[in-house]
Amino acid sequence: MSLLVIMGSGETAPAMVKTHREVFSRTGSGPAVVLDTPFGFQLNADELVARARAYFAESVGREVQVVPWRRADEPLMAREQALAQLAQARWVFAGPGSPTYALRHWRGTGVPDALADVATRGGTLVIGSAAAVTLGTHAIPVYEIYKAGDEPGWVAGLDLLGRLTGVRAAVIPHYDNAEGGSHDTRFCYLGEPRLARLEAELPADVGVLGIDEHTALLLDLTARTATVSGVGRVTVRRRGTSHLLSPGDHLTFADLTAMLGEDTPQSELSVVPQHLSSEPEPEPEPEPDSTPSLERAAGAARESFDRAFETRDVDGCVRAVLDLEQAVHDWSADTLQGAATSSARRLLRSMVVRIGQLAQDGARDPRDVVGGYVELLLQVRESARAAKDFATADAVRAGLAQAGVEVRDGSDGTDWLLTSPR
Repeated sequence: MSLLVIMGSGETAPAMVKTHREVFSRTGSGPAVVLDTPFGFQLNADELVARARAYFAESVGREVQVVPWRRADEPLMAREQALAQLAQARWVFAGPGSPTYALRHWRGTGVPDALADVATRGGTLVIGSAAAVTLGTHAIPVYEIYKAGDEPGWVAGLDLLGRLTGVRAAVIPHYDNAEGGSHDTRFCYLGEPRLARLEAELPADVGVLGIDEHTALLLDLTARTATVSGVGRVTVRRRGTSHLLSPGDHLTFADLTAMLGEDTPQSELSVVPQHLSSEPEPEPEPEPDSTPSLERAAGAARESFDRAFETRDVDGCVRAVLDLEQAVHDWSADTLQGAATSSARRLLRSMVVRIGQLAQDGARDPRDVVGGYVELLLQVRESARAAKDFATADAVRAGLAQAGVEVRDGSDGTDWLLTSPR
């Protein structure tokens, strides 16, 4: 199951708990992480991370970890560790903050490809609010226009929506926002006049995908269908003409693309044809493709590495790394493997980081590993000596010596050191 979930706002509000639980149930087990970039510039970023983790643990019932990526110029090791976390993740969440800040610190790094890989390999991306703005072909510089008074204009988006679904659109969260009261703050604080001006600047094949607050659009990348969830609506708009989709409405990617790229009579705006609400006919299972490719070799190496890592089989991990490195070398001359080569190299670097984690555990001081057990046995010995049960005290000492622990009694008390087991 591959999912891209776009949320309009309120990603950690009670109204979205049901949607999150549904998404997790469809995603299955595996590491779940929060990417903190969009709000990484805020002084309370640590507090926001803690709140998000508490929300998912207490309200949704799922423990999540944080992937720290607050700046693109973090130390190399920190960046590689973050990318390694994304490479292992089954579910990734990014939400509120500044769209342009997120774009500035994601663009030109491994993050966009890592996010796309999560969904491509069967995981789930949950992207809301500020982060949702980055998904389209064009992105709104929200703060710059609404707060700083910049002239309305687009900045280039990451187009992950198009990359994963083929749907070309500018994503606008907070679509039904009404905070302005007497002035128009709909459409992510743009208002109608500014949205109309910006919409006219979009290419002919690009429309606007508006997501209301406390609302989500669940895009199933396998079935190629979209479903509305939450309490608001999704608006598919082109040149001022809008299709309104309500919670539970269901349509195909092809229908979504048609709405974004074709003018439709006003009478059809708030009607989703009945056939779109029914389950799509099951497609025949594709024949397994056994054609050799770097992507397939990388997938096999990933599976081997994950199995070895779970059992702490260092040799198995190393073999998987070497197999992947050899595959990258073998396919390096194939010009058609460009994207697969980049993905395989990211995976390779992720594996190296994870081996480092195993090495770190293995490099611990042996005294730290066995110290607790030794101290406990020494307490038993001391109690036996106090009770004049010298046979038991001697047996404890002899047993420790047999296991490679030399006990030394002195005027300052009892100490011990590790020796070779007898």
